[in-house]
Amino acid sequence: MHATQFFEFVKAIADFSTIDGEVHLPPVLFQPMAADDVAAGVGRVAVGQPVNGIREIGGPEQFRLDELVRNALAAKGDPRKVITDDNAGYSGVRVNERTLVPGPDAWLGEITVKMWLAQQ
Repeated sequence: MHATQFFEFVKAIADFSTIDGEVHLPPVLFQPMAADDVAAGVGRVAVGQPVNGIREIGGPEQFRLDELVRNALAAKGDPRKVITDDNAGYSGVRVNERTLVPGPDAWLGEITVKMWLAQQ
């Protein structure tokens, strides 16, 4: 199974992207999911027929990475400014527009970012 990033990692993404107190992130597509949806996907694969390959899972919504982190930090009262930076990497790695989203045949979770934030 290959899962997209979890909502639970958003603060860590901001932390490793912080330079001089500002969060620098590229405006690439990002389709994170709740850890509960990851667990459900693992269970679904475990009891299903063998796929003889990799099953991708992702969140139900796509966002721009910089926008999602900006909104999530604001919702949690984190005052860091998020800078949209086309040259910024993701954990030190150069990413393109679709690096952080699953393929077209991915199973999608059900928990939206709004639902997840409301549970925090």
